[in-house]
Amino acid sequence: MDLLEEYKIPLGKWISSFVDFLNEHAAWFFNFISDVLGFLIEGLIDVMQAIPALVLIALLAAGAYWLHRSIHLVVGLVLSLLLIVNLGYWEETIETLALVIFATATCMIIGVPIGIASAHRPWLYTAIRPVLDLMQTIPTFVYLIPTLILFGLGVVPGLISTVIFAIPAPIRLTYLGVSSVPKTLVEAGEAFGATKRQLLWKVELPHAMPTIMAGLTQCIMLSLSMVVIAALVGADGLGKPVVRALNTVNIARGFEAGLAIVIVAILLDRICKQRDVKAKER
Repeated sequence: MDLLEEYKIPLGKWISSFVDFLNEHAAWFFNFISDVLGFLIEGLIDVMQAIPALVLIALLAAGAYWLHRSIHLVVGLVLSLLLIVNLGYWEETIETLALVIFATATCMIIGVPIGIASAHRPWLYTAIRPVLDLMQTIPTFVYLIPTLILFGLGVVPGLISTVIFAIPAPIRLTYLGVSSVPKTLVEAGEAFGATKRQLLWKVELPHAMPTIMAGLTQCIMLSLSMVVIAALVGADGLGKPVVRALNTVNIARGFEAGLAIVIVAILLDRICKQRDVKAKER
């Protein structure tokens, strides 16, 4: 045992040296990425905050009704968002929504194509599966150390950490949905002369869409779970009052901010569900 510990493999030192190398020789690249992402996220926040709270709530309610035709959902959405306004966390909620929207969009844009490619090429999924396991199981605080060094304080390291943590969900569920398409459907499409692209858009994706949407909602939940952690590196949003409440042992403030996070999570989950899925549940 002592012999094994004496000849320790310096994995930590190798990773640290690699991060230092990147920070020394590619700082301009990471600064550029940080500036671009920061500009986009702050622009989205400014646009959303420029809309009066009641107007934005009305727009969200109209969108929820258009998607689901549910009065109960609309009433619950309006009352929940008015409660957030009443508690004084509307600006923080907008900042959190912007971060979640940006992170989720990034995860879906990258994750869905990778999931489709993995379903069509089993060797690719075999190769990336250990990486996905590592991304989902490694403690999230570990992500913050290199991202903080490379991108500095602010919303960008929080966004990068959120994407790393959440992107395995759309990859796995897209792979599951596309690979579970019945062979009879694919063979029927091929019999009618469909090309590979037509099979993808007309057969595989429609059949896999419920699973892909489940990946979307799971990605949203995982992104929201990173809100508090992202606040530790300077990201704005509902995570900041939670961290401040923790530092000052302020139970009231912590409960109110936590309740706002729960409300946002429930509303996003209900809005992003497909209508047919909800009908089956009822």
